[in-house]
Amino acid sequence: MPSQRNGDADSTPVDVCSVVIPTPYGEFLTRVFETAAGHPYLALIKGDVTGDEPVLARLHSECLTGDVLGSLRCDCGVQLRTALRRVAAEGRGVVLYLTGQEGRGIGLVNKLRAYVEQDFGADTVDANLRLGLPADLRDYADAAHVLGAIGVRAVRLMSNNPAKADGLRANGIKVETMAAIPTSAHHRNAGYLNTKANRMGHVAPVGSELTELPEAPVDVHRLMGDVEPREGRPYVVLSYAQTVDGRIAERAADPVSHALRAASDAVIVGADTIERDDPQLTVRLVAGASPLRVVLDPDLRTRPAARVFADDASTTVFTTEGMDAEKAAALRASGVGIRAVPAGPGGLDLGAVLSDLRAAGVRSVLVEGGAGVIAAMLAAGLVDRLVVAMAPSIGAGSAQVDIGPSVDALRLSNRCAYLAGDDLILAWDVERP
Repeated sequence: MPSQRNGDADSTPVDVCSVVIPTPYGEFLTRVFETAAGHPYLALIKGDVTGDEPVLARLHSECLTGDVLGSLRCDCGVQLRTALRRVAAEGRGVVLYLTGQEGRGIGLVNKLRAYVEQDFGADTVDANLRLGLPADLRDYADAAHVLGAIGVRAVRLMSNNPAKADGLRANGIKVETMAAIPTSAHHRNAGYLNTKANRMGHVAPVGSELTELPEAPVDVHRLMGDVEPREGRPYVVLSYAQTVDGRIAERAADPVSHALRAASDAVIVGADTIERDDPQLTVRLVAGASPLRVVLDPDLRTRPAARVFADDASTTVFTTEGMDAEKAAALRASGVGIRAVPAGPGGLDLGAVLSDLRAAGVRSVLVEGGAGVIAAMLAAGLVDRLVVAMAPSIGAGSAQVDIGPSVDALRLSNRCAYLAGDDLILAWDVERP
């Protein structure tokens, strides 16, 4: 744990200016302070934060890769957005953005060098040590001074990191409580979050394992299985809901399905699902990152007004090589990626779709439907993990999944099972004959 210094008058951050910044979470009065080291600290304030009443607060260390670029190697961007949303919802609080603390204080270039060490097997602590750097160089004395300067005397600290609370207490700010900000882990940052908990003493950086459905987020990595790309294609998880008698059932949005999305690089659906359900396919019910949205649309008939195109999350539509050029141009103009692949059974060559996604860096995909896509993926032998939510009903829903008589029976192994509310969720590895 880094040492915490007591500041003096010469090192007190200087109040530079105040400005209102409008955000998707509402307006924040932003007071800017400059530290003795030349780092600007931004206090994004909602409501009156002066006085003895504890203020909802977060100290957020700068992370260009996570906050700006949306990197999935960490949970920083998700935590920042969650903190801003919580403060806005409460109507009183402060998010203090600490520049100069990139990579736990080692700087952006060294953080990227540490990423290289992580790619060779080091965790986030050992990666720093291999570079001859401390695991954590951050100090929170300046942050405490800024909080004091804006009138904050006590906080309800939104953090998983006890060192932040220690740093504030050592510099005169009372920490009434700590409120964890767990995130729904992605397979790319699960090791990073575990290192936070096991080696750095962070509290609850990930959600609870899914036994009985807890408050979001939930940890779905046992459902996902051993996520590793296959030769020439991503790892494929197929997830859908069914009734007790095996009919495909409508699945309302729930924390488990959103956590599965948050754990995946991409989510795939067919054009029929877009036309019938008009899903958004983003992560909203858990604190996590939205995946790349992939629509399989051989005839390019998905409406430009569909919700899957209606926000700033990334969407790619796969269609056939003889696509309607006018429709494709209209979608491209709105920022939608259009990819052409050969035709195949059911419309598209699914192997070509997956190969294209893997070439683009996608390591894992979640297939959510509809029935034709589910059957085609299974029939083509392209599914690695099957996740089925069994609803307590009989006779409802559409027809059963039919992979055709010419396909040999698939063997399922490595089962895990959970109760989630009234649903029984089962997952298996899919073994090819």
